[in-house]
Amino acid sequence: MITTTYTDFRKNLKGFLDRVTDDADSVIINRPEGKAVVIISLEEYESLKETRYILSSKRMRDIIQKGEDDIRAGNFKMIDPDEL
Repeated sequence: MITTTYTDFRKNLKGFLDRVTDDADSVIINRPEGKAVVIISLEEYESLKETRYILSSKRMRDIIQKGEDDIRAGNFKMIDPDEL
């Protein structure tokens, strides 16, 4: 994660945006009065939205929890991807 000022961000816009898209970095832009913003890639944003959507469903949270419980209890089978 990169932290910068609004002024520095404007001066180096391309460089910051390239790091966000090419290196999966996030940029925090500090602004006056503590009104900071974060720049993330579209891919990261879509991933966050999807995670939020999945976790908003009690049914999906329960399915995920059951899977985690099964793993902790050893209730799983290893599968070789080459055998699929």
